[in-house]
Amino acid sequence: MTVARAIVHYIDIYTDRTGQLLAWLVLAMALVTTVVVVMRYGFNTGSIMAQEAVIYMHGCLFMLGAAYALKSGAHVRVDIFYRSFSPRGQAWVNALGAIVFLMPLCVFIGLASWNYVSESWIIRETSPEPGGIPAVYLLKSIIPLMAFNLFLQGLAETLRSAMVLIEERDA
Repeated sequence: MTVARAIVHYIDIYTDRTGQLLAWLVLAMALVTTVVVVMRYGFNTGSIMAQEAVIYMHGCLFMLGAAYALKSGAHVRVDIFYRSFSPRGQAWVNALGAIVFLMPLCVFIGLASWNYVSESWIIRETSPEPGGIPAVYLLKSIIPLMAFNLFLQGLAETLRSAMVLIEERDA
């Protein structure tokens, strides 16, 4: 196994396990939402913390699930021309798209969010709502973590595309 294949393999394992773990958040979100609705309409009471927990889970699911979506091909792609390309042409589009657009965007998001997140950690930012979750800084930490995860998967996709290009050239 070459170094590139090993890197792709381990990033894919990390992304798959993260995606499988995040999939459980869908069930947790449904259960907490059900509890919120039953409390609200059945008992005429509410829980700000439970409502915010749904928001936190939703944020985790979509922000941290972006890398899994990229890996599994569930991301948005303009497919008009792409699907008619050869595997080599698709590899070129994937590699250039990741190098020119995806990875620089991830670096930008990571750097741009760093002060925002660190300031939240410094003051241990809490919910402005009484009874809310006292850990807004944890929710904000998802932003650079999303950028890191997406960058890693973008690297794996770029290496995977490079392997396709190299293998077809050698054939």
